[in-house]
Amino acid sequence: MKKDLGVKQAVFPMPVLMVAAYDENGKPNVMNAAWGMISGMEKVSLFISEPHKTTKNIRKTKAFTVSIADVAHMEAADYVGIASGNDTEDKWERSGLHETKSAHVNAPVLEEFPVCIECELDEIIEGDNHAVIGKIVNVCAEESVLDENGNVDPSKLNALVFDNFQSGYYVVGEKVGTAWDAGIPLMK
Repeated sequence: MKKDLGVKQAVFPMPVLMVAAYDENGKPNVMNAAWGMISGMEKVSLFISEPHKTTKNIRKTKAFTVSIADVAHMEAADYVGIASGNDTEDKWERSGLHETKSAHVNAPVLEEFPVCIECELDEIIEGDNHAVIGKIVNVCAEESVLDENGNVDPSKLNALVFDNFQSGYYVVGEKVGTAWDAGIPLMK
C-alpha cells in the first residue's frame, strides 16, 4: 500500500549538471543544477531562477555550457551549488576548477568534467524557475569515456545523480538493459 507524502520533488534520479557561463568581463562562473534535461533533438532546458549569477551571465553572453558532474569532482560540484557567485567573489578560484574557452560558443568548457554540451541561448521562458533553453552547438567528451565507436559510454562516466528525497548523490554506471529492446517480449 502506498502512503501519501504530500507535494515532493519526486523524480529520481535527477542529473547533476554543471552550468557555466562567462560574465561581461570574461570571468567564468559555474553552478550546480539538477533541474535540467534534453528537450529536443538540438535543445537542452535548464530550470534555474533569475537571481543566479549564472542566469545573469547567460542573459548577457547568450551562451553557456552544461557538463555532467562525476564522482571524482563531487566536492567541487557540490561547492558551486552551495556558494553563490553573487556573494562569493572568489567562487571560481575556490572551486579549484579549470576552464578553456569553447571553440563553438562564448562560454567556458570545464576541464574536470568528461562530457560538455556547448549551447547558444535559444530563449528564456520567465517564471519562478526560468526555463533557460539552449540550442546545442556541439558536444565534446574526453576520449577516456568513449566506447570503441566513439560514443559516450555511461559506464565510464561515473556520473553523479541527485536524490531529492534525502539530498544524496549517487553514481550511475551499471547497464541493466537495452532501450527499445527490453520490452519486445511483451509485444508478442
